[in-house]
Amino acid sequence: MSDFLIGKGDQPVHLLGKYGNRHGLVAGATGTGKSVTLMVMAEGFSRLGVPVVMADVKGDIAGLAMPGTMNEKIAQRVQQIGIEGYTNEASPVVFWDLYGKLGHPLRTTVSEVGPPLMSRMLELNDTQSGVMDIAFKLADDHGLLLLDLDDLRALLNHVTENRAEISKQYGLVSPQSVGAIQRALLRLEQDGGKQFFGEPAVQLADLMRQDMSGRGVINLIAADQLILRPRLYSSFLLWLLSELFETLPEVGDLDVPKLVFFFDEAHLLFDDCPPALRQRVEQVVRLIRSKGVGVYFCSQNPDDIPDEVLGQLGNRVQHALRAFTPRDQKAVRAAAETFVQNPKVDVAKAIGELGVGEALVSMLMAKAVPMPVERALICPPRCRMGAITDEERALVRSRSPVGGRYDTAVNRESAFEMLAARAEQAAATATPSAKQGGPAPKAEPEQKSRFEEFLWGTKRRQGAVEAAAKSATRTVANGIGRQILRGLLGGLLGGKR
Repeated sequence: MSDFLIGKGDQPVHLLGKYGNRHGLVAGATGTGKSVTLMVMAEGFSRLGVPVVMADVKGDIAGLAMPGTMNEKIAQRVQQIGIEGYTNEASPVVFWDLYGKLGHPLRTTVSEVGPPLMSRMLELNDTQSGVMDIAFKLADDHGLLLLDLDDLRALLNHVTENRAEISKQYGLVSPQSVGAIQRALLRLEQDGGKQFFGEPAVQLADLMRQDMSGRGVINLIAADQLILRPRLYSSFLLWLLSELFETLPEVGDLDVPKLVFFFDEAHLLFDDCPPALRQRVEQVVRLIRSKGVGVYFCSQNPDDIPDEVLGQLGNRVQHALRAFTPRDQKAVRAAAETFVQNPKVDVAKAIGELGVGEALVSMLMAKAVPMPVERALICPPRCRMGAITDEERALVRSRSPVGGRYDTAVNRESAFEMLAARAEQAAATATPSAKQGGPAPKAEPEQKSRFEEFLWGTKRRQGAVEAAAKSATRTVANGIGRQILRGLLGGLLGGKR
């Protein structure tokens, strides 16, 4: 099998495996069936033996792990489309979770994330991002491993303590910028980001597995809490995509992709995205095809995706858009213009009339030529359409082939321990030299007597302590009086205290 059925209009619409790495788009308003389409596509790639990575934003995609239940509505849809050999079945699924609650902990190291994405996670400005670049460069030059947030915080403290020397060698570092970064680190920790950084870091080979029957494993990343931190969510998925791009070798066009990556809520990737980072995303999407990876963006409107990226997406599924606002109307026109026209379909009109589970579909045909747009009924998934229980999730996790590798955290020696050891060594070296100076000489009895008279006075003359106490009493009394007066006059004259 080298393709799978997406749906049927006037003719069946298949996604060809050899063009699965030409990327794609699934768009449509809320409640029009995008999640079901994602499940159908994930199941199809899995049956082709292609591993899948996708985020589960709402928790309903987890139904892929459980077989569905036949009912009258599904049976009618199967008959309408003419699906052969349709059976309810589960797909091989591995659950992941950055917070380690709903799946295996998904970790990476601070060094692997790098300064640009780290700055975006922490929402730093350009000046603070420059300080982050200096800190990472310093760590590389001095062999300091940055594994978790404790390492990064220890490095920033080291930068502050040696600011003058580091500024001369690497560039100006201000204590205000370092303080802002440390506060951002604290916010990231409070939002649960601390669990994301550490070891064992996820190995890409564990995301590109097949089960015993040759079906591709679907890696579901729990994102119902992660999506509340849009910068962390988008930066994490972008890091994962970048790791695939930098690690995998060039393979050209294969019969089926090596991996398919679904990016749900894709607009979060491009919202407030710095130009340099956007250029990086465009480069990755354009070139990762030759490494056997297909990227499928899912969003409400096609115009959420920049034109430079949108032009790379060959396989498209457009669900209904509701044109209630001028922006929606513009999105409808933009979506209509991106399809190869079909004389039988008025695309701009059909987009507003599509029902749930119905979409405008255009896939790449032979020689990677886009087919004319087809108004099609989307196939029902074979899995459960809905969330699963905690007990079912625990059962799936217990069968996971990678649980023993990632469920227990490891904390080896890194920048935090290395810098602490250096500080202890410096303190131990400084202590003997301080003792060599010997004790301070004792004051002579006559000098001691004169000093006590100066402090406490004599019977004829008041001392410095008594004089200071009387002066302080007068000052406080006068201050209280003036404060009461300001309060009364402020109330009478309508001023602010």
